Parts: sequence; C-alpha cells; structure tokens
Amino acid sequence: MYEGLLSALERLVYQPEGGMVHPGLPPQWVAPLLLGMLALVLWSLRPAAAGAGTRAGVSLLALPWLRSLLRPAVRRPWLLVSLRLLSAGVFLLVIYAGLMGTQVPERNIATMLTWTVWWSAVVISVLFVGSAWCAVCPWDALATWLVRRRLWRRNDGAGLNLRVPRQLRNVWPALGMFVGLTWLELGLGVTTSPYATALLALLMVVLATVSLALFERKAFCRYFCAVGRTLGAYGGMSPVALRPVDPEVCARCTTLECYHGTREVEPCPTHLVMGRMRQNTYCTSCGACAQSCPHGNVGWRVRPLGTEVLAAARPHWDEAWFALGLLALTTFHGITMMPYWEGWMSRLAVAIGDSGRLLGSFSLGMAAAMAAPLVLYAVAVAAARRLGRLDEEYRRVFAALAFAALPLAFSYHVAHNLTHLVRESHGFWSVLANPLGAGTLPPGMAEIHFRHMNPLLPNEWVHALQAGLVLFGFWLALRVAVHRLQRLVPARSRLRGALLPLVVFVTMVSLANLWLLMQPMVMRM
Repeated sequence: MYEGLLSALERLVYQPEGGMVHPGLPPQWVAPLLLGMLALVLWSLRPAAAGAGTRAGVSLLALPWLRSLLRPAVRRPWLLVSLRLLSAGVFLLVIYAGLMGTQVPERNIATMLTWTVWWSAVVISVLFVGSAWCAVCPWDALATWLVRRRLWRRNDGAGLNLRVPRQLRNVWPALGMFVGLTWLELGLGVTTSPYATALLALLMVVLATVSLALFERKAFCRYFCAVGRTLGAYGGMSPVALRPVDPEVCARCTTLECYHGTREVEPCPTHLVMGRMRQNTYCTSCGACAQSCPHGNVGWRVRPLGTEVLAAARPHWDEAWFALGLLALTTFHGITMMPYWEGWMSRLAVAIGDSGRLLGSFSLGMAAAMAAPLVLYAVAVAAARRLGRLDEEYRRVFAALAFAALPLAFSYHVAHNLTHLVRESHGFWSVLANPLGAGTLPPGMAEIHFRHMNPLLPNEWVHALQAGLVLFGFWLALRVAVHRLQRLVPARSRLRGALLPLVVFVTMVSLANLWLLMQPMVMRM
C-alpha cells in the first residue's frame, strides 16, 4: 500500500527532459506529512478543540546574566548607526555595480546579492530577529540622512511634516507596491538584469526620500513599503519582539517618551506607544523607544512562535487583505518557477494573440493565479458564517479569520526561498571579490552543473526543513482558525460546523504548496 502511494505521488511530479532545475521534495517525505496533516485536522475538529494559549514570554533584559550585555546595545545608538552605515555602503555598491558592472547576472553583485542572498535571507530572518531588517534598511537610512542631514540625532526642522492623507493611512499602498514589484520581477525579468536591479534600488531610495520630505515621521515605513509591511505581517509569528520589560512601569508612565521622543532621540517613526503594543505589524525595531525611555524599560522579549497571530493581532480590513495578498503572491512565485509555466503562457499567448515579451499573457496568468486562493478564502468565510449561524457581518468575519493565511504564506515563502539560498548562492564569494564582474564570462554548463550538485546544505537537510515548515504552517493556521472562531462562535455546538470550511481552505492551500515544493524548480540564475 505504501509503495502504491509513493508511485501515485511520483506521478504528480513533473519529470524534466533537460535543463538545470532544482530537485523537488521527494515523495517519500510527503506520505508522513499527509498523515501528520490528517492528525491535525482530526484534532481541530474535536468538539472541545482547545483554544490556543498565549504566553507573554520572557524579557531578555530581565535576565541578570544578559542585562549587562544587551542594555548598552539597546540603549546606545552606536551599534545601530554602525550597522546602518554598513548596510548603506553595501547598498551603494549594489547600485554602482548594477549600473557600471557586467550585465551577466551570475557575475554581478547587484543581482547575486539582491535576489539570491538578500531577498531569500531577509524573509528567513523573521524567524530569528523579527523585523530587525527594517532597523538597518539602507533606503530608509539614506533617506533619513538626506532629509534630516544627521546620522541619528533628532531634527524637527527637516521636511514639511505633513499629515498623511486619510485615504493612504492603511497598507493598501504597500500591497499595491508588492503586486507591482512582483510584476516587474517576474514579468520583466528584473532579477536577471543588474542594470534594472540598480534602477529599482534607486527608485526605493527616491520613494523613501520623497515620503520623508513630505510627511511626518516615517510614512513610507508604515504605509508604503512592501518589504517592511511583509516583515511586519510575518513578525506576528516571530519569537522575538521589542516590548516593555515591566508592563507596570509603562502603565504608570505619563510622559510617553517612547512615542514623543526626546531632545536627542526621534519619536517613534510609526506612531506606536510601547506600553500599548500588542503586535509587531508596524514596529521597525529602530530602537528609538529603547533609547528615549527614561526608565530603561524597553528590551527584546522572547515568546512562543505565532503568539500574535493567534490572538493579539487586530482584524483590520486592509491588514486582512495584505495577509491574503501575501498568500497569493508567494504561491504565484512558486508557480512561475515550475517547468510548466512557460508552456502555459505560450498557449495563452496563442489564444489571445499576444506576442513579443508576452506581458499580456503574463498579466492574465498572474491575475488568475492570485485570484484563486482569494476566491477560495471568500467562499470559506461565507460557508463558515452560514454553518456557524454567525450574526457578525461578513466583513468582520472575513478580516478576523484572514490571519489564518499568514502561517500558510510564511511557511511556503521560507521553504521556497530556502531552495534559492542554498542552491544558487554558490560562487557568491567569488562575486564579492570581483563585485563588478570585470573580465568575467557567463558561467558554462560545467559550472552550472557544479552549483546544482553542490548546495550549501545537503539535500536531506533541505527536504527535512521544507517538510517541517509545511507542517508548521498547517498546524499554526489551524490553531489560528480555531482560536478566532471560538471568539466569534460562543456556542460550541456550532463551532465544528463553522470550522469545517476553514479547515478545507487551510488543507487545500497546504496541499497546493506541498505539490509546488514537490516539483522541480527552474533555476533563477
């Protein structure tokens, strides 16, 4: 029976006839995963399925043996300023190399560092440091230095400090930017062009600088930046966050330096009050609150994975759509890197009369691929509301349950990026030694084959991590659905009926992501 299941799973995997592709997750990993998912489904459908407990975690500054080491790093700006200077220097090198260096993407640090190393690693880093990337973001650092004309001290006289228009005080602009960047990345092939990569990097600096010159605090970071909002959304699953060491100290505080800043320290760039923080969504880990707090009551807190998405995150309409957009866009990235994709686009182009770069076909394919999980979720919410006989309006149920999409998006995003990071970053050190690629030639088949056959981690490790990530995302998504539905459905007799459509949604998305991970993936470089 087991051999028959393996044979059936193998038939679901595309067998390429030639060319270099990354191997997919082997079928022998899939059968145990399916059994684990079945056990979790049965657990979630129990009549008395337990709600998820939410523990506050432990503040690292409350530990005596860590306090003396961490407090100077949190309270003093020198470490953060040094890291921002380093980040900005590397970023300027990327721009220069993209504009002036070789246009062979495998030999230019602009494309190799940006798309193979940084974009893969920055999402994975959420598991370890939350949104800490935002604290050293080079385009925000350059924008700040250009507008404020200071390395770190406060300068209220710089910029117009206008209020952001009410229509833009949400994450819709960031979602629009994410969709646009995905279209540029995959439709126009920005990832394989050092010159286009450098122009895109310059565009980010321009947008951040214009926003800082026009609007108060850092509107770009809170409302517009696709990368920052992605890390913020995923930050709800991170095991680390900046939080009060002692909540009672914040409760007694009346001056709120964490929000207003001091004579030397900037106010919170995204309008947060430390004592009232319940989620990481808009925290950029910039450390301004830690530097300005007169009580030294801000530090890093370690807590269980997924604490915020289980209960603390607020069900706002725009944030719900951003979570669903992340799910749709991460799945779409995986689809475009399958060997099937080019054939699908070619047939669609013939059907609609598209020619040239097939941008029309790509746009239609992208719209269809993104719409599928959104429609599936909308139907699941409608069914849950009906079966649970909920009196809450559809919009509120839609927003509250959307947080179940975040673990699914994050787990697949990390699993997918892991393949790029461990299989395509071979040769990075040689590129770092010659960042402009002077005098180099495109890699030959022998070099490509060597990179393909020698990943940074053994295949078994990669497959184990990917399988674990899929199961983790499935488990946490079910916990989120159970916990949030228990708040909406007070009668336990109706909970199972309301939960069933959400279980179907989570299962279908997880199976689709698992199938994508099983397919051989076309190498990006």
